[in-house]
This record gives sequence, C-alpha cells and structure tokens, in this order.
Amino acid sequence: MTHDTWWLATLGRTLHWARLREREAGTAEVLDHAGTVHAYDSEDTARSMLLDAGFVEFGGLDEEDALERGFSLDEVAPPRAADDAALIPLMTLSLGKRA
Repeated sequence: MTHDTWWLATLGRTLHWARLREREAGTAEVLDHAGTVHAYDSEDTARSMLLDAGFVEFGGLDEEDALERGFSLDEVAPPRAADDAALIPLMTLSLGKRA
C-alpha cells in the first residue's frame, strides 16, 4: 500500500505540484511537475529534498499561507487524473493576474 501527499511551490504566478508517494517498504518517490520520478531511501529524505527545493506540503497550508503564495485554498486543489501520464500536464498551474 502507498500513501500520497501533495506538495506545491510557487514561482511568480505559476504553481508547481509534486506528489510524494511513500512506499510500503519505507522508501519514497517524488513525481515532479516535469514528469520526473525521484527515488529516495525514506519519506523523511524525500520531504527534506522537497523543502530544500522550496516546496510546502499542501495539507499543512492554511488560508493565510495560501494567500501569501498568491492563491486561495478555495481555488486550488491537487490535480487528479487516471494515470501519471495524464496527471503531469495538470501539475503546473498559472495563477493568472490576481492574488
């Protein structure tokens, strides 16, 4: 069984998603917005790498955090698709002109 958490980073008015997937064996992988899968020896290592790259865990954001990043929690949700190939194009989001 796997467990997924969603992470995001904003660059200007663009939001980039990353999916952290914890594997049953205790290893982890991150699917980034470019479609690259990064393998890690543990979930902690994967989390550290995401944090170092400027990502924050979506589930840990409150409305004030979101607004500081240029969006409202009411407007943004992790992407969903039938498979990773369909998911990747949804993992980069333009936030438009308003904050």
